[in-house]
Amino acid sequence: MHTPVLLKEAIEILNPQKGEFFIDGTIGSGGHSEAILGKIGPSGKLLGIDWDEKAIESLKVQKFKNSENIILVNGNYADLMKILEKEKLGKTNGLIVDLGFSSEQLGGGRGFSFMKDEPLIMRYSNKGLTAAEIINSFSEKDLADIFWKYGEERFSRQIAKKIVEERKKKRILTTFELVEIVKNGVPKFYERGRLHPATRVFQALRIYVNRELENLETLLKNIPEILKTKGRAPHINNLQSEKGDLNEGLCGGRVAIISFHSLEDRLVKNYFRQMAKEGYVEILTKKPITPTEEEVKNNPRSRSAKMRAMQIK
Repeated sequence: MHTPVLLKEAIEILNPQKGEFFIDGTIGSGGHSEAILGKIGPSGKLLGIDWDEKAIESLKVQKFKNSENIILVNGNYADLMKILEKEKLGKTNGLIVDLGFSSEQLGGGRGFSFMKDEPLIMRYSNKGLTAAEIINSFSEKDLADIFWKYGEERFSRQIAKKIVEERKKKRILTTFELVEIVKNGVPKFYERGRLHPATRVFQALRIYVNRELENLETLLKNIPEILKTKGRAPHINNLQSEKGDLNEGLCGGRVAIISFHSLEDRLVKNYFRQMAKEGYVEILTKKPITPTEEEVKNNPRSRSAKMRAMQIK
């Protein structure tokens, strides 16, 4: 089962209250949503969104089959404004978005992991180009640009050149085929590093295939239209904002975003700072919240997680 990352910290900073309306933009296996539902109670409402149709169908027939106050939608959080309009829902008291992919997706036969031999698909949904189509058709320069821009891969050009050489012999269709090509395209010392040599290439392909950074940026731009303005009783469990104590007056909706690599975290940080500079939000995390040693020990995949949060003033 997938273990929700930074669960305790996310619930503490979002502080769901009875009767409130919350959104989980990447509901996945429903770990964060289950905890939120426990706080907002039967009088509250939760909208759960996921691009993975299998995840939504599974939640409908299993974890939330008896929950009457949850709306589950197969969609992309970048389209949240349209989803809210379609479902006739107003602004939310709180939004959580976990940008990681779940354990179920890692083992879902779509090629997300370089540790399993699977088809090179890497799509969360059933639409768009697959990783195999990109690997086998994009130019050497375009491949190198993808590996550099979305994976910050230092040997992007060498890897792209090797891919183009190998695909002339036969199409590259599986994860293990790609891993072997990456290994042969980088210096030997690279294999002895902290990360698997294919880590950044797989990250870059996944981000590009699913337009993850573009989707995140769309969401960030829409946050002021998604969160409620005034009306919440503030409570942050002794956490301090950049501008002091929040336990005074009424406040607006909150958002918490959990990212797993520097490209996402940088985007979130910059947008939050810009909105705070414009004066209509309060940043709740002076520094990103990271997992405790105990959480990393129990769930090693949480080690790179960073959570940033803010609140409409």
